[in-house]
Amino acid sequence: MYVDETSSTLTRRAVVAGACGAACVAALSACSSYGSGGAPAPAAPAPGAPGAAPSGAASSGGSVNVLTSTADIPVGGGTVFAEQQVVVTQPTAGEFKAFSSTCTHQGCAVGEVAGGTINCPCHGSRFAVADGSVVQGPATSPLPEKDIQVEGSSIVLA
Repeated sequence: MYVDETSSTLTRRAVVAGACGAACVAALSACSSYGSGGAPAPAAPAPGAPGAAPSGAASSGGSVNVLTSTADIPVGGGTVFAEQQVVVTQPTAGEFKAFSSTCTHQGCAVGEVAGGTINCPCHGSRFAVADGSVVQGPATSPLPEKDIQVEGSSIVLA
């Protein structure tokens, strides 16, 4: 920080430069932990929100990752859980599937499940809700499957 040596007070320029410098250090510190596993745990979703544990769902000390209730996944459709990087679908009544929410074309996050497909907003790739296969390119590889379990009325990420 610059201090005007002719007086004992800080100049406006020194205060602004110091504040900008502190903001840059804070921003760079936050960026440096990206991808290092040091990120804080995500906040719990509000009760009733997609991704929130269904009412009455038991947790065994954080080892169970309840995504949602089976009633919240529409038949022939699905829901994207961005924080968990997974999309859960229900191709037919009572059959639940899960896939990575990362598009195999260029790594964008898929944005929605609509019209029987999992849709990527970046370049228009579409994947089948039943098996994650490519319905429309430019993607050429299917979405990788994720392991889920249905426990009662809860869908749990294994």
